[in-house]
Amino acid sequence: MANIVPVRKEAHKNLKISSKRNLAHVANQHLVPIHAREYAQAAASYPIVLVKDPDSERYRSIVMLGLEAGENLYYSENKWDAIYVPQSIAQSPFALGLDPEQEKTLTTCVDLDSEFVGEDKEHALFDEEGNDTDFFKSVQESLGRLYDNEVLTEKFIKELTDNDLLIELELNIALSTGEKKKLVGLFGIDEKKLQELSDDKVLDFHKRGLFVPIHAMLGSIGQVNRLAQLRNLGDSQAKVAGVQFAVAGAEEAKK
Repeated sequence: MANIVPVRKEAHKNLKISSKRNLAHVANQHLVPIHAREYAQAAASYPIVLVKDPDSERYRSIVMLGLEAGENLYYSENKWDAIYVPQSIAQSPFALGLDPEQEKTLTTCVDLDSEFVGEDKEHALFDEEGNDTDFFKSVQESLGRLYDNEVLTEKFIKELTDNDLLIELELNIALSTGEKKKLVGLFGIDEKKLQELSDDKVLDFHKRGLFVPIHAMLGSIGQVNRLAQLRNLGDSQAKVAGVQFAVAGAEEAKK
């Protein structure tokens, strides 16, 4: 259980962070957040889709790490099986959180229960004079960029929704046992509507760089085959015989 608290000089003057950290905190996560600025790099390793937050109906941008809940096919104790690691999970044991002392203000937080946090680690947060160390400054800068990227991603998703460019997808999985599974509630780019954009809108998207994340998102869908390959390299008895994204409800519509 995480114990994430705002970093305070008085309370954490002796706190240090391990120089060697891993991604064990997402070992059982099959979805993790990704930002639009990361799409181009992430698309070479993961499928990128959107999901709806059940509480707010807002879309969230995520990468798929597995084919079912609790499955992370990229994680092992010895390595992460992809060159690129999403920013949202690379910052652990740090995170952005609300400052209880300043209304509507974000601040740097740390997970005190993380195995990488303690007074016997390598990287101090504060020096002997109580000033932020270069290490801690770099953490704060990274979290600041993370926040900026979250804001940018929200704007990007708004462009997609405002222009009716999203389509609901389902992931159909056929197993060697004959069993079939289906993941629903995923959203991607509607290629047909993308092609139907007016010339003025195309020029506008081009000038604002929106086609970079759009095409990265479209191209990333093929990485679902990598998920199948990683699953089949593992110990699971039920191998993946076939996997494919499809428009949600397409099969029912044919009947």
